[in-house]
Amino acid sequence: MPQGTASTGSTIVIDLGKTLSKVSLWDLDGRMIERQVRANVPFEVDGARRLDASAIGAWLLGVLARYKNHPIRTIIPVGHGAGIAALVDGALAFLPLDYEQAIPSDILDSYRAQRDPFAITGSPALPDGLNFGSQIWWMERLYPDAMARATLVPWAQYWAWFLTGIATSEVTSLGCHSDVWCPQSADFSPMAKRLGWAARLAPVVRAGDCVGTISPEIARTTGLSPDVQVLAGLHDSNAALLAARGFAEIADNEATVLSTGTWFIAMRLPASAVDTARLPEARDCLVNIDIHGRAVPSARFMGGREIETLIEIDTRRVDIKPDQPALLAAVPRVLGEARMILPTLMRGFGPYSNGAFGWINRPEDWFERRAAACLYAALVADTALDLIGSADRLLVEGRFAEAEVFVRALAALRPDTAVYTANAHNDVSFGALRLLDPGLKPQGALVRVTPLDGDLDCYRNLWKAEVEASRLRTAA
Repeated sequence: MPQGTASTGSTIVIDLGKTLSKVSLWDLDGRMIERQVRANVPFEVDGARRLDASAIGAWLLGVLARYKNHPIRTIIPVGHGAGIAALVDGALAFLPLDYEQAIPSDILDSYRAQRDPFAITGSPALPDGLNFGSQIWWMERLYPDAMARATLVPWAQYWAWFLTGIATSEVTSLGCHSDVWCPQSADFSPMAKRLGWAARLAPVVRAGDCVGTISPEIARTTGLSPDVQVLAGLHDSNAALLAARGFAEIADNEATVLSTGTWFIAMRLPASAVDTARLPEARDCLVNIDIHGRAVPSARFMGGREIETLIEIDTRRVDIKPDQPALLAAVPRVLGEARMILPTLMRGFGPYSNGAFGWINRPEDWFERRAAACLYAALVADTALDLIGSADRLLVEGRFAEAEVFVRALAALRPDTAVYTANAHNDVSFGALRLLDPGLKPQGALVRVTPLDGDLDCYRNLWKAEVEASRLRTAA
């Protein structure tokens, strides 16, 4: 428990993701009392996509005011890992860039000439602004005067500053494919030092450190006690990892957590040291950093975005509970007629980043099409897990843990791995809660996934052959 944090009262977790902003209220026993959700709408300024920090902030203050009669003691911010904010004279200098904003090619080329090798940072060269180092480089050219004197804070810590007025940085956010952190030395990267960014990034603290109490203005606006403490907070996928470690089956064992949402991010907890420099950079493998500063071999693809693209006008989600029996019933037809999807829809991302998307034997049936999308996600996830050496245990968390075709196909594709699911909605915020009490155990138990029936091996082999044939046609 951070120094000075009270042993009574409630905790608020603010989870500012890419697609959704969420605020949840928790009791001391790790039970969620209430949750509020806001969709993040794309927003443009001067022709560039931005993170709408102003609208999110106004919404956040309104939600916090709902809890003014609760005994709130602590607020913990969580954020996605590809955002960076510039503060000048105690204010946000300009709205942060959205990582899906394409960076002009000449700017990106000049930035990449500055980058350190993957073996040093564990950050692959990613499209758009997904290396937030590329955002800083572009921001310096868009706003040279402001950036010359700005204090830089990662997205999660921006919200700690928003609430307290105190600027900090933290390693899970700095170490999230940013190009600015060196896992081996637990220090800023050579590039970050050479370009002066290390000196401008706010002081590095631990995720569970108390940054300070809410500012008088926030207390007046929300009605919360001025004694409410705010932690530095952490990267959202690392929060999911921390939640998973609360289960005895995961804890300190050889295990992998597959966090599913807009992104599917596999984070391996190796039983022994791994040479992360050997990860295949070109296949969207990377190194995350956990709250203890340890390297976490990781792989990812934009699974949620791909699934939603694949189901096209079919607005019912693949994880909606009433549809699960019909989706499972559609699988034998999809397998029997070799209906499949070739990667990738989101070019530049995932283990097949340069693949040419296409359907083979596209079904007209609504359920078959959604079942095929789940099988596709399972095949890509299986590939990503192999790339980081995942073994023994796998916990699938997040929204798509409730998509039975997906998780059961993954269990069938990996028969030597015990595949589990847990609560699909609150793992990130529960993980943040464990910063206060590392001994806190999740409510309920892990559920072992029953493998899907059918010849998944044959289907995978045919899919891999089609992927390779597509690669050769594209290269010709």
